[in-house]
Amino acid sequence: MWRSGTVLKQDVFSTVERGLFRTPQGEIEAVLRRIDRVPWWTRPIARHFLKREGRALAAAGSLGIAPKLLHLEPRALIRSWIDGITLHIAKPTGDCAYFRSAKAALRALHRIGITHNDLAKEQNWLRGANGRAYLTDFQLATRFSRRGRLFRLAAYEDLRHLLKHKRRYAPESLTAGERRMLARKSWIARAWLVTGKRVYVWFTRGLLGFTDREGAGPRLVYDAPLVAERLKAHPKVRDVAILPFPDRRVGTGLYAFVEAERMSEAELEDFLNRGSIKAKNPERIQLVDALPRARDGSVHIEVLALIAMNQVDLLDGLSMVESQRPLVASIVAARKNFRDRFNIQR
Repeated sequence: MWRSGTVLKQDVFSTVERGLFRTPQGEIEAVLRRIDRVPWWTRPIARHFLKREGRALAAAGSLGIAPKLLHLEPRALIRSWIDGITLHIAKPTGDCAYFRSAKAALRALHRIGITHNDLAKEQNWLRGANGRAYLTDFQLATRFSRRGRLFRLAAYEDLRHLLKHKRRYAPESLTAGERRMLARKSWIARAWLVTGKRVYVWFTRGLLGFTDREGAGPRLVYDAPLVAERLKAHPKVRDVAILPFPDRRVGTGLYAFVEAERMSEAELEDFLNRGSIKAKNPERIQLVDALPRARDGSVHIEVLALIAMNQVDLLDGLSMVESQRPLVASIVAARKNFRDRFNIQR
């Protein structure tokens, strides 16, 4: 019924995989969320999140703005695959049409009495291959039986979080009313900032080790800078970019793309080992002739992030300098992350 492909995310609440789901009409691309491998102490919360997501997708999946629920059981959920890229990778700068689509999607969700409740995270917004906005990750979503005051507050916060993303990527398109809304938090949001958020930060950062907005943990925040500094100390290394990727074996791995003159990856690993830095070596090291760069000369982190996660079929959805595509193709061809994959044919 399920054929595993690439691990998309792994934490103490679930493992999320991309793969193929067998239906009477044949195999289709899908996403599996499984909680059978979570620690015992998060299992009750994981079950609760799974049920909430299942209830929300059962209603929202038919709207065309979210994944469809394909299968639900006590320890697993399978939803349809949306061909798109998360907002923090897509970066729809100046894309007013995307944010119009996002607002329409949110209105459709609220119309059936569902609030998402986790839209401050950019990774819960997708930019589809068609340019439209889609919502994902409904673990905290709520289905309301009536549109009372609590529903209106939650819906208000959903919209306000969308406008915060719009302010970041398309500020010139904000209306006067939207600017007023951004400046006016609901009382529940203000209460959260001074009470619940402190507990949340203590729990996620103190107990779970989530130290960055994507939940990659201390490897990216603490290890990556030390490793990058050591690698850049090598006389043949010109630049380094280190990205996290989900790994079945270690949870979160580090993938180092190293722009260097002719040398071997074994030589780099030996150089790292002789440095006595207080950080674990990256699970993957890939030498590249040059790092892909955006028009302003900055490293195109979004491209490298998809390669590190082995989501290379999504690269076409990114805007990049055309002259960089041959370079990106060469990096893709030599990529190192093949632990969790099979070829999905489009």
